[in-house]
This record gives sequence, C-alpha cells and structure tokens, in this order.
Amino acid sequence: MKPIFRANRTRAKIHGTAERPRLSVKISNKHVIAQLIDDDKGATLAYATTVGQKLKGTKTELCAQIGTELGKKAKKAGIKKAVFDRGALAYAGRTSALADAARKEGLEF
Repeated sequence: MKPIFRANRTRAKIHGTAERPRLSVKISNKHVIAQLIDDDKGATLAYATTVGQKLKGTKTELCAQIGTELGKKAKKAGIKKAVFDRGALAYAGRTSALADAARKEGLEF
C-alpha cells in the first residue's frame, strides 16, 4: 500500500481544535518537524524542528529531543491535550520516540 493512502486514511479521522490541537509529525531523511495545529483556524500553535539547529545524535535521539522541545512549548502555550497525527508513518521507532518524549513533558494524547 502506498504511504499516501495511509496518510489520507489517518487524516480523515483526525481533526484538531483549539482545546485539543493536532500534533503533526514529519520525519524526512535529514530533519524532524513536529507542530501543533488548530484545524478550525488553520493556525500553527507551536512547533519544533531540527531545521537550522545543530543537534547531534541518531535520528531516534533527534526525534526524542524534538518531542521534548515541543512538549515544553505546548506547556508554555497552555496546551495539555493533543491528537496525534502520524501521517504516513508507522507508530514505531522514531515516531514513538517523539510521542513518548512529548508525553514525558506532560502532553496527553
């Protein structure tokens, strides 16, 4: 099955609001991007990325660092709950490392 079909199937069931934004995750070959999105307004409430940063470690460690950073920014913005949008990614390895790190910072999903 092509990843785009999995991403569309996942997104069809997920919708972020101001009280419970969507935590969207994108992991490319070089970078990790995670953002909290309010789909009602079409606005990004908080985000964390490796783009422009000089972080060291494996891709799984980078995902954990981004999850921690996003959790801190969410707490600062007053966001406690979110809906996890993994897109076309399987919930394993790097994706789960990011989610676990965000949970440790107090973000619930």
